[in-house]
Amino acid sequence: MCGITGFVGSGDLDDLKLMTQAISHRGPDGFGHYHDPDDAVFFGHRRLSIVDVEFGAQPMWNEDRTVAVTFNGAIYNHLELRKELEARGHYFYTDHSDTEVLVHGWEEWGEELPLKLNGMFAFAIWDKVKKRIFLARDRYGEKPLYWGVQKSIFFFGSELDAIVAHRNFDTKYNQLSLQKYFAHGFVPSPNSIFRDTHKLSPGSHLTYDLRTQKKEIKNYWKFRVDPKENPPSFQEATEEVQRLLFQSVKRRLMSDVPLGVFLSGGIDSSFATAAMCQFMPAKQVQSFSIGFTEKSFDETVFASAMAESLGTMHQNTILDLSRAKEIISDVLSRIDEPLADGSILPTYLLCEFASSKVKVALSGDGGDELFAGYDPFAALLPARIISALIPKKGINTLRRLADFLPKSSINMSFDFKVRRFLSGVKHKSELWNPTWLAPLQPDDISDLFNEPVDIEQLYSEVLSLWREDPKKSIIDKSLEYYSNFYLPDNILTKVDRASMLNGLETRSIFLDNDLVEYVRHLPSEYKIYGSKRKRVLKQAAQGLVPDDLLNRPKKGFGVPLQEWLKDIPLTGDLAPEFSIEPSAVETHIARHQSGKTDNRLFLWSWTVLKEFGEAHHR
Repeated sequence: MCGITGFVGSGDLDDLKLMTQAISHRGPDGFGHYHDPDDAVFFGHRRLSIVDVEFGAQPMWNEDRTVAVTFNGAIYNHLELRKELEARGHYFYTDHSDTEVLVHGWEEWGEELPLKLNGMFAFAIWDKVKKRIFLARDRYGEKPLYWGVQKSIFFFGSELDAIVAHRNFDTKYNQLSLQKYFAHGFVPSPNSIFRDTHKLSPGSHLTYDLRTQKKEIKNYWKFRVDPKENPPSFQEATEEVQRLLFQSVKRRLMSDVPLGVFLSGGIDSSFATAAMCQFMPAKQVQSFSIGFTEKSFDETVFASAMAESLGTMHQNTILDLSRAKEIISDVLSRIDEPLADGSILPTYLLCEFASSKVKVALSGDGGDELFAGYDPFAALLPARIISALIPKKGINTLRRLADFLPKSSINMSFDFKVRRFLSGVKHKSELWNPTWLAPLQPDDISDLFNEPVDIEQLYSEVLSLWREDPKKSIIDKSLEYYSNFYLPDNILTKVDRASMLNGLETRSIFLDNDLVEYVRHLPSEYKIYGSKRKRVLKQAAQGLVPDDLLNRPKKGFGVPLQEWLKDIPLTGDLAPEFSIEPSAVETHIARHQSGKTDNRLFLWSWTVLKEFGEAHHR
């Protein structure tokens, strides 16, 4: 796990050093710089040594130094690919570096290389002969990769902060991206918060031709639900899901340094821990969880119960308000791009806690997106009924009345769910999922920026995906929304930043190519049936996870934002570059603090943006 960056064009090694220094937290074990004076190509790398600790330094070259790579991630099938490449005549210098597979893989397969890879990755290849830079990102977006062009300079980096560090880069905010941030709680790919920069979308690659300065972006893979006409039986699917998850865990144990696992006590992390114990003695498995002093948010009792049933070396840590206040400014100012997921704080502390013991941690991220685990999946049927029976005006009235419900600060309280549900269901079904999660509704975003907003433009990426195939069920379309947007741009971004700030590599067991390919072809009733979510996964976990943990209601990784925000100073002031109306913010603050409305999601997203803005104007 590392950080990569570079540029083509005007600049010097001092710029490259500034860029790599900006992401030094991603690779505390070493660094590498390369400059090609003939073509003005600069490659930088920060290394967190996980595989082939001794010989895996980067940028890495082929034998005649015509192809170089700077790489972030882990290729789980690198040994199989190495054998295939050696059989085709390629010579390997390293003993078992997964990075070197990319160099020879490019020589052999060119742009087809990413399709060969099973892993998480973001890499840049410099082909001196073809005069091309090739960027690629993994299928699910586990590893970040940004790029941009400004003043005829082509930039790339694991984080925006690397690009911004170049002395010729001019930081200006993208107004539409700011609006999308409040509409989603994150900036959806391929947008970024700054002008002239973009995320390389998951499952995409980019080729930059130095001779013509032209760019070509292609999707080599995209998550789509495509149920088979003749699916396997439910029992067959259960057995295969279990086999593929075991295989995924075994692949992710590839490491030359100590490994552990995140354990919340939910089904996803419990399966990861139980499967890990299939391949190594349970007493050697280090499991980690984080809890809260607020009982409705705390899951450490379930994590401890699961660990006890397996016999792992389990360790808990607790995040309370005083600790949250200590770290909030530091964490939010270093997450590179605004991300309004409050669980970034406990995720950061969990990674900090685990990194003192291990350098790699397995996780259960992706399970909810693959198997329909989130609460909104259960809300789809009621939403269809209510939207069909009650006109929009009536739903708006119900939403206003919901503000009079007694407000509770417990995790996923009834009043919170009702307000969220009614706020989203007044829209067309294609917008239910994003508006259920949104910090602000479109009308409020218009007030915030003091200008009309176009819903089609605000949610353009989501709408384009939703409308691709009108024949698909609302469940399958929702699975695609969560897997293509919420997972990469929120969940995986959060985990990447939190882990990298602590020099820790995380590996999700649910994002294995073979598993995802199998599950996306299963019928939706294997995932959600009536009120039963994650149906096939829960069946696959029988005998591995105790029944009382397997069947308990889902809590989710919530944080007590409503209580915390009472003790965090809030104002409507922000740098004028953001073009936000302070009075609109002050209204939201006043209504929340008076108890008239529950604006926790907006106020948290506002807190995040303020910290981000202050960090980039210091």
